[in-house]
Amino acid sequence: MRPAAFDALPNAWAEQDGWAGRKQFVNSGALDIAYVEVAGAEPALLLVHGFTDTSRSFSLLAPHLAGRRLVMPDLRGHGGSQTGERFGIADFASDIAGLIVHLRLDRPVVVGHSLGAMVAIALAARHDELIGGLVLLAGTLKPDLAQNHPLVMGVQALRDPISPANPFYAWWHACRPGVPRAFLAGLAKDASEMPASRWQATLKEIRRTDLSGAARAVQARTLIIAGAHDPLFGEAHQRRLLDALVGASLVHAEECGHNPHWEDPAFVANAIGKSFGFD
Repeated sequence: MRPAAFDALPNAWAEQDGWAGRKQFVNSGALDIAYVEVAGAEPALLLVHGFTDTSRSFSLLAPHLAGRRLVMPDLRGHGGSQTGERFGIADFASDIAGLIVHLRLDRPVVVGHSLGAMVAIALAARHDELIGGLVLLAGTLKPDLAQNHPLVMGVQALRDPISPANPFYAWWHACRPGVPRAFLAGLAKDASEMPASRWQATLKEIRRTDLSGAARAVQARTLIIAGAHDPLFGEAHQRRLLDALVGASLVHAEECGHNPHWEDPAFVANAIGKSFGFD
């Protein structure tokens, strides 16, 4: 029997050690996909994490969205979800479409961070009928990660077993002061459970993705939230998103880098609420 969705109590979200125990599982059509759900008002928010993260990525944002139904999956090969054989953006998007159908979500607003934003664009381009809106956090249409990029070099240098204390995390999870240490430690633990080969295979797919064509097919209302100091997908990436997505709006989290939902979750929640009438 699956555990019931739990209430969005702030104290519950502060206990990072218990995150894995909150996960439920659903077969989306090809794989068993893990997710965490919070009961609340419709339409739901479906929150899709970034590369090497898990549903935990939204645990700091969730209390600021209290009262709204939240569904936070682990992408295939991440966290508690099964791995499968392919790690393309289309594969991730297909899993999320299956999750929406299985849970009978009524046109949720899909919130995607980084890789999750790319997945959200691909999902919206293929399945407009399933979603009610998009929020793209630190996203991109085309990553343009050169061979000498710190992310590429750092991932290629990883060897199993990956330690949660690996110095690479100081760069990969870099954010403004004040983000809870227990949260960052939990992210590093989750990511370290992925073998280096999976990091490398997924990054290979990310690097060769170009969603410029897919973006032209997106009809959903779209909010772009950009960290003003994002070292990975900076202002040029955000402007390309804004130009490609008809009717999209862009807001900047002025003091944030690549992870605004960790660094200033209140700002992100407020921006989502205003854009979609939740506040």
